[in-house]
Amino acid sequence: MGFGKHLVNGIVSLVVSVGVTVALADDDDGPWGLGDMALAVAVSSFLSGFFTSYFAE
Repeated sequence: MGFGKHLVNGIVSLVVSVGVTVALADDDDGPWGLGDMALAVAVSSFLSGFFTSYFAE
């Protein structure tokens, strides 16, 4: 597997996680805005998908 495969896995994880988070989020949940929450989920899910794929070899 090359670097591209790991990158694709990270992007797929990012899209699924952010999509579910934004779809199910309530704007009145806590002091953080939806954009801040989506950004945090995007970063963590991309890194999770990328490094899981990378170290699973």
